[in-house]
Amino acid sequence: MEGIFEVNSAEETKALGVRFAEEAAPGTVIALIGDLGVGKTVFTKGIAKGLGITEKVSSPTFTILESYYSGKMPLHHFDVYRIGDSEEMEEAGFDDCISSNGITIVEWATVIEDIMPAGTFVVEIAKDLSKGLDYRKITITKTQREGYLK
Repeated sequence: MEGIFEVNSAEETKALGVRFAEEAAPGTVIALIGDLGVGKTVFTKGIAKGLGITEKVSSPTFTILESYYSGKMPLHHFDVYRIGDSEEMEEAGFDDCISSNGITIVEWATVIEDIMPAGTFVVEIAKDLSKGLDYRKITITKTQREGYLK
């Protein structure tokens, strides 16, 4: 699923995540990019809902990784905001997750851009206050080369 989407609420952001999950295949990797508070975790909650995951989903800011197995496929959710560099990701199980039969989501993926695989879906969420406090522009693209998010 690629394109530019405009949403005006957290509910619409979550619904877009649900829609993404319904089209996602095992092995999908998603890089979430955007400022604090734009809705990266809300989008992730939508993906979890679309997969039928029943656990409460929250951003793993301090644990780096949370995995959920109650849905139709596993969801691996990384928050790499506190990671110093991509070498730390081996210890966190990154390679195992991206080669699994689940979906892997990476918040703050630009921190580890050099190890993001080709075919990663880049989900960039941006505010535009001139269009309202809840407005978000969500751009979804797919990378062609390993180590690049643009």
